[in-house]
Amino acid sequence: MTDFITFNRPPLTGNEQQYVLQAMASDKISGDGFFGKRCQRWFENQLKVARTLLTPSCTHALEMAALLIDIQPGDEVIMPSYTFVSTANAFALRGAKIVFVDVRPDTMNIDETLIEAAITDKTRAIVPVHYAGVACEMDAIMALARRYNLYVVEDAAQAMQATYRGRAVGTHGHLAAFSFHETKNVTSGGEGGLLIINDEQFAQRAEVIREKGTNRSQFFRGEVDKYSWVDIGSSYLPSELQSAYLWGQLERAESITANRLESWQRYHDRLAPLAERGVISLATIPPHCVHNAHMFYLKVASLDERGRLLAHLKARDILAVFHYVPLHSASVASQYSRFDGVDKHTSVESERLLRLPLYYGIAHRDIDRVCEEVIAFFS
Repeated sequence: MTDFITFNRPPLTGNEQQYVLQAMASDKISGDGFFGKRCQRWFENQLKVARTLLTPSCTHALEMAALLIDIQPGDEVIMPSYTFVSTANAFALRGAKIVFVDVRPDTMNIDETLIEAAITDKTRAIVPVHYAGVACEMDAIMALARRYNLYVVEDAAQAMQATYRGRAVGTHGHLAAFSFHETKNVTSGGEGGLLIINDEQFAQRAEVIREKGTNRSQFFRGEVDKYSWVDIGSSYLPSELQSAYLWGQLERAESITANRLESWQRYHDRLAPLAERGVISLATIPPHCVHNAHMFYLKVASLDERGRLLAHLKARDILAVFHYVPLHSASVASQYSRFDGVDKHTSVESERLLRLPLYYGIAHRDIDRVCEEVIAFFS
């Protein structure tokens, strides 16, 4: 009897428990304690940015970004339809109309050549989503933003430790967001996120919004004699327990990424012959991008073939999964969004895509077994 191969296991390095217990024994277990500030400094040093703020989720970081760029009812925000619903919700909650643009079939990222045609006098922002930890074409996107005076908010939920032309993903736009959900390369106890502030004009207001609209952070730094309500905001601080868990992961972030990259390459090498035969397609990593092995996916010929391959793997105790159903096909899409241009690739490519098990510490024998079953299916 073979062991069941699950799709994902949250990373665990061994130090998380002692740090969480240390946080529990401290005088402060709410947000911005010792571990919270330590994690933020780690990201600021790694990314070489002036300010980062931990959040309870990537969704919250995106919602903060929408508040910071002052999205108003009737504004338009451009993004791909092939993304998680939080990307759209963060801006739709402020009253924006979401404008979807087709993706590139090679990376599943927004097609940068189609963005300009979607820009109107109502457009306020572009939200590129770095799918599978592979960067969008940020040079072209930032050039458009400068030309039309638009904000860029990077949805880098999947892209921690990925780079574009030698620079960290998440540091190109005005704002960016990471995710520390349990499915991501590092986690802060199952949920968590980070707002990355690349434009200094947003730094002080971001603190206020994150602290329920108060100047509480300034008060604790001794910059004001009391804190009060000064702006709109909400509760966007993670607890110190989340931050302590995250610190246990950040200490090993390099080795986590290296391990995932090794596993990703093993999949790629084993399945490359199928791709060479034209039986499947594998992800393209542009030469100027360094990915973080967030996921390993392949594409098959059709939706029907994907269903049969998933069933084949499940019958052999292997859990593989598909991914997003394009947002523009949702029942509420017509209320909150529109698709600009032709859906040439988004729907078709999404129906072909299948993700294989990949997580920190996955055994080589399990990767080999998954590959053997994929190869057997196509034999």
